[in-house]
Amino acid sequence: MGDKLDVPVSRKRRTPISGGGSSLKTNGFKKSGGAENKDESTTHRIINKTNPEKTAQAPATVKPVYDKLRCHRLQESLLSSASGYSNYRGILNWCVVMLVLSNARLFLENLIKYGILVDPIQVISLFLKDPYSWPAMCLVIVSNVFILAALYIERKLSVGFVSERVGFLLHFFNLSMILCFPVAVVLMVNSMTPVGGVFALAVYTILFLKLYSYKDVNKWCREIRHAKARTLARSQSFPTAHKANGDAVQAHVTYPGNLKHRDLYYFVFAPTLCYELSFPRSPRIRKRFLLRRLFEMLFFIQLLVGLIQQWMVPTIQNSRKPFKDMNYSRLIERLLKLAVPNHLIWLMFFYWFFHSSMNFVAELMQFGDREFYRDWWNSETVTYFWQNWNIPVHKWCIRHFYKPILKRGTSKWAAQTAVFLASAFFHEYLVSVPLKMFRPWAFMGMISQVPLAWFVGRFLRGNYGNAAVWISLIIGQPIAVLMYVHDYYILNYEETPAAGMA
Repeated sequence: MGDKLDVPVSRKRRTPISGGGSSLKTNGFKKSGGAENKDESTTHRIINKTNPEKTAQAPATVKPVYDKLRCHRLQESLLSSASGYSNYRGILNWCVVMLVLSNARLFLENLIKYGILVDPIQVISLFLKDPYSWPAMCLVIVSNVFILAALYIERKLSVGFVSERVGFLLHFFNLSMILCFPVAVVLMVNSMTPVGGVFALAVYTILFLKLYSYKDVNKWCREIRHAKARTLARSQSFPTAHKANGDAVQAHVTYPGNLKHRDLYYFVFAPTLCYELSFPRSPRIRKRFLLRRLFEMLFFIQLLVGLIQQWMVPTIQNSRKPFKDMNYSRLIERLLKLAVPNHLIWLMFFYWFFHSSMNFVAELMQFGDREFYRDWWNSETVTYFWQNWNIPVHKWCIRHFYKPILKRGTSKWAAQTAVFLASAFFHEYLVSVPLKMFRPWAFMGMISQVPLAWFVGRFLRGNYGNAAVWISLIIGQPIAVLMYVHDYYILNYEETPAAGMA
């Protein structure tokens, strides 16, 4: 009889409770959280007692219930590098706001102390001493002589009128004159201003790099043509324009069909230093894009000139006395004060030149390759910065200087040092000659990048290396500016003892 009583009770507890729970859910009856959890826990206890074989499966049904009560999990803080978090846009915006506010205070202090110093007429005088004499512009016009000389030398080489050795000597003379002729004019013509000299020498430096690349690429084309002279048909030596559906498509230029005035002058004005027979071309000129870049060019050039006149010039002028007295504490204070406007102006110049100006020229000429810079701001080494902040120069150095040196058996370290030496020469060339004083500050600044690159690459990594690169950019340039300004002032404006006695 006990058996009869026990069996029905166990069945009634098992069936109605499980079935009742499902029926309550389907009928829409709701209970409070505590009552629902109590019923579920009671159900599990009864099941475990009546069916001990399924005890091991109970935690699988209990786990979702306890997950609702948990509020902690294994995780890192957002500012930890192990968290993998990378969205710091709010912090970046905060930095921009703080930068704007701090510099707005400095700019307001400058206005209160010095008044408005911006003078457009003074900017014109920086380029011209005599309104009837434009030596810098005349130098730029004369540069066409060297462009045409390079073209005619290549034409003579393409038909075999002159040998490769004679052609090399002619190119060497032409390229040497490109560097030496403007120097002689800048040093001998008294009406040449320092700013005009910098402009003219910059144009001739760019022309030197372009024509050097033009010479090398045409030489490589002749070597390929001579290697395939037996199999290359005569018709393949000249560009042909095929027609598709009645419309002419862009021709694929081959050597020596590229030796034309139009081809060379397109390369001279194109925003690149490396010559190719067929440049990538964009399908059309985007007028809105062109107008945006033009607006940026006009806006930033005026902003740059205004900031230099209003912010940098007074700071530089106030640095003369600490330099003369060698008051080091005061000199460091002047250096740090100059570092902020100098760095901001440098950043604006980078955007104005490498983004706005070069994109404007590229869009106007339908030049397709717009990689003028890479993410140099993320540089963790000095070498990475110099490889990515000026892509046209970097490509030229790799293609026409670094790799040819490596092919001659030079080590990579020696080749990199040679690249820095060449860069140091051109930096000094663009500064010392227009100022008409020969000081090695720009040269030494570039050479110092070699040990700095070794130190940062060996001992600093990640964010520390990036911070070291930024510090070198922020502090290094003002030091060179102050050194040149001090020497230029002593050389040109300070009275000599003899003059003071008279």
